[in-house]
Amino acid sequence: MTDNTEHATLGPWSSRAYHRRWLLDQADGLFDFFQYHAVNPQGGFYDMDDAGQPLAEKNAVRGIHSAARMVHCFSIATLLGRPGAEEIVDHGMTYLWNHHRDQTHGGYFWTVDDDGPVDASKQGYGHAFVLLAASSAKTIGHPLADAMLSDITGIINDKFWEDGHGAIAEEFNRDWSPIGDYRGQNSNMHLTEALMAAFEATGDRAYLDKAERIADLLIRRQAGAVGYRVPEHFNENWQLDKTYRGNEMFRPSGTTPGHWLEWARLLLQLWALGGKRHAWMPEAARSLFSQSMSLGWDNDKGGFFYTLDWDDVPAKRNKLWWPACEGAGAAHYLNQHLPSDFHEESYRKIWGIIGQAFIDRKNGGWHEELTENLIPAHTLFPGKGDIYHALQACLIPLFPATGSLTKVIAESGSRL
Repeated sequence: MTDNTEHATLGPWSSRAYHRRWLLDQADGLFDFFQYHAVNPQGGFYDMDDAGQPLAEKNAVRGIHSAARMVHCFSIATLLGRPGAEEIVDHGMTYLWNHHRDQTHGGYFWTVDDDGPVDASKQGYGHAFVLLAASSAKTIGHPLADAMLSDITGIINDKFWEDGHGAIAEEFNRDWSPIGDYRGQNSNMHLTEALMAAFEATGDRAYLDKAERIADLLIRRQAGAVGYRVPEHFNENWQLDKTYRGNEMFRPSGTTPGHWLEWARLLLQLWALGGKRHAWMPEAARSLFSQSMSLGWDNDKGGFFYTLDWDDVPAKRNKLWWPACEGAGAAHYLNQHLPSDFHEESYRKIWGIIGQAFIDRKNGGWHEELTENLIPAHTLFPGKGDIYHALQACLIPLFPATGSLTKVIAESGSRL
């Protein structure tokens, strides 16, 4: 543990010129890897192997969240002044609008290939990221942004939003007939992020009101009732289902400490954007982070276990990149709003394991999955398909902890 005297005299890492330069270097490496490897000339973006080569070059299947996240991240790059970033945004926005958008029934397909929809279902998770992409693209004045923002907002309001609960339904068939009665935390968490970005881009308070209602349901009431371990899976009445087994990538069974970390940051952002009106949010964020470090962190080998069972025992013991990324962002937000030695030490510990094990210095990019012993693996993720989590982890500590990266970069004049 670091001596507290050093904290007082030198300040947190996020204020130090070397650490800030190191973070920017990592962000640049991620931009390089995805800008020069991920673009599919037929439209959209490739999923890539460890070396940055397409996993399927011919008639590749494209997921909606991948395209939307690339739009979001390269909108950030455009605000920073990165050459070529606007072209990446345009490439992604065009594909979302012309290929993922269902021009017959409305909404956006989950996956498509060169021939059309592969999985034509309408997923709340995917639509949340379309809202984020449209909001981020609006901040750089992309010509499709307003139309997409209006379209996706209408779809979320008319098809997904359940006002009686203050959250969205999960999934529908192409014709909007419901698929089961499942309700999920993950899609609503990412919608909270997107709603904040939409509020920042438009000034429309209705987006923020929805974000606050989701947070109240999922964190104040649901997580608060189980010791600030975020429940993941529910029925249509938002009753917790501890026995649920589903897609282990998007709906892992048990509890997922990475989502506790993600919510810790999002709650503080929501609290700040809402004028700090909801006094429960900072303490909930502190509790979520404390629980994730206490129950989810591997004190022996480092890194966060992917999932725990409801007895707080690690269930899936592999280590994924995105919980570490969310932990770094959450620790920074907490250190800005609720500074403590614990938050700063946790921030350094998390970046230590990222630097040691997740950054791929041979091929570029970051390893998305490690074994319990921190060896690169591919049981859930076949390669490197996502810039979003790692990029935000690198950039969040460089700007004020008061809003989405697009907002704080624009307000700061992109000064680093």
